Amino acid sequence: MQESLSAKGLQLSKDIMKTDHTPAELNSRPDIFSEELYFFTIMGTPSLSEPWGWQIDGHHLVINYFVLGDQVVMSPVFMGGEPIITTSGKYEGNTLFQDEQNMGLQFMQTLNEEHRMKATLNNEKKHNNNQAEAFKDNLILEFEGLPMAEIPKNQQEILLDLIDQYISNMKEGHQEIKMEEIKKHIDQTWFAWVGSIEEDAVFYYRIHSPVVLIEFDHQGVVGVPNVERRGPTRNHIHTVVRTPNGNDYGKDLLKQHLESSHKN
Repeated sequence: MQESLSAKGLQLSKDIMKTDHTPAELNSRPDIFSEELYFFTIMGTPSLSEPWGWQIDGHHLVINYFVLGDQVVMSPVFMGGEPIITTSGKYEGNTLFQDEQNMGLQFMQTLNEEHRMKATLNNEKKHNNNQAEAFKDNLILEFEGLPMAEIPKNQQEILLDLIDQYISNMKEGHQEIKMEEIKKHIDQTWFAWVGSIEEDAVFYYRIHSPVVLIEFDHQGVVGVPNVERRGPTRNHIHTVVRTPNGNDYGKDLLKQHLESSHKN
């Protein structure tokens, strides 16, 4: 992981795993929450010329990392946490996703009223809104919201800085290559929003282009006990990075076989 991720991405991964210790403390359930309940898998044989990859998989951290020579694809990636700011216990002070949260809100606030209306799918956030996380293998998702071709270049740059918060979890050289690809498609990129834009708002946003799909979602309370309001909260966040239409979970060959060869 140290060779594959940036220093920022490696530290974020470690902090996510640390956060999973806190609900174990709060609920006295180390059997279902733990910083050590993560599994590492090598897919194929590490090689300079043949395809291979690795995966880390656990409650709030899933990274799939594919390697072919000097090319890499880091997708799908799921990163989340609850609580987002740890206020007690072994990892008191541990904090996650503040830049992804605050920069997303700031971008939405920079838009004029017409553009905000186009970006907004719903101005009320009542539930979880992620579209592309677990059990959504090879999801085909329509573009929605505000096309970036309609906003000024300076606002496009703000969005690119937000995108880079996610892409910069990769090693620096590969991050630069991916960001160049994303920049080439900025006019085919769409931004969608659910929620309000007050400073303390809970919200969901999606950045979607032919080459990247990013989601940020304030989720309902799950692992923090004794909370009256169980709806979306800033204390539980899920993020997703996917490769659109890229078979980033691989092809389900068994399903294809059953559908083609075992029809009633």
